[in-house]
Amino acid sequence: MLWFILGVLSIIIIILVVVNIRIVPQSVAYVVERLGAYKETWQTGLHVKIPILERIAKQISLKEQVADFKPQPVITKDNVTIQIDTVVFYAITDPKLYTYGVERPLTAIENLTATTLRNIIGDLELDQTLTSRDTINTKIRIILDEATDPWGIKVNRVELKNILPPHEIQDAMEKQMKAERQRRESILRAEGEKASKILSAEGEKEKQITEAEGEKHAAILRAEARKEARIREAEGEAEAILSVQRARAEAIRLINLAAPGEGYLALQSMEAFIKAADGKATKIIIPSEIQGLAGLAAGLKETISGAPPQV
Repeated sequence: MLWFILGVLSIIIIILVVVNIRIVPQSVAYVVERLGAYKETWQTGLHVKIPILERIAKQISLKEQVADFKPQPVITKDNVTIQIDTVVFYAITDPKLYTYGVERPLTAIENLTATTLRNIIGDLELDQTLTSRDTINTKIRIILDEATDPWGIKVNRVELKNILPPHEIQDAMEKQMKAERQRRESILRAEGEKASKILSAEGEKEKQITEAEGEKHAAILRAEARKEARIREAEGEAEAILSVQRARAEAIRLINLAAPGEGYLALQSMEAFIKAADGKATKIIIPSEIQGLAGLAAGLKETISGAPPQV
């Protein structure tokens, strides 16, 4: 009987130990109380609590969390009521303070956000509110981070998700934006037309320059062609003259080599004078060397011109 009781007690103790073993996962913390008072905070790993005396008061996630609060009515400096909804990114850094520091921490953060938002927007006009989101986000984050530090909460970022002015102001803003878009469109269209005209003018200018350069090049080529033709013609004439002179020189050389007699020379002189008389001239001067042949030259002259020669 004793052994049976001891066996039952052993089984009960083992069950109690097994039931009270806890494995804390990553990014989670357990707040443990002993007899209703804070005992310790369990971090990641294996833990065993004392049955009956200890209990896990709260399981807390250490990950960054997002709180999306509903739109809050806020009045700007120029008395315009707008609706603003905010998003708060926070993380729990001290599980003990988060558990015992404040009742309903998210509700406290929401109320604190709304109060801070009203204080900041109350110093800004509507236009400043719409264009200063980054500044507003930074101010709210700093204030919330300081206020939630005693609660074991770290506010990492605050974002204004929407800013909704009254409908009549929205209509006026839409009309203003439409007019601004039309103005920008007109400016862009005018700039496009101007750029097109500039490109067209530059193209025409480039065309004229190209044509002028083409004409200039053609004129240069024509002038060079004429110059080349003249040079070739002059070279041809010079070559012809040189050929004639070389032929005459050769003829004279051959004649000199042949040692012609006086009769041959006289005959050549007479041929030269016959050629000289082959025209309309009526007066012929005969050198003294061939005066003996004057009668023959005169006869030839009469035959050619039909007029008596003058000696």
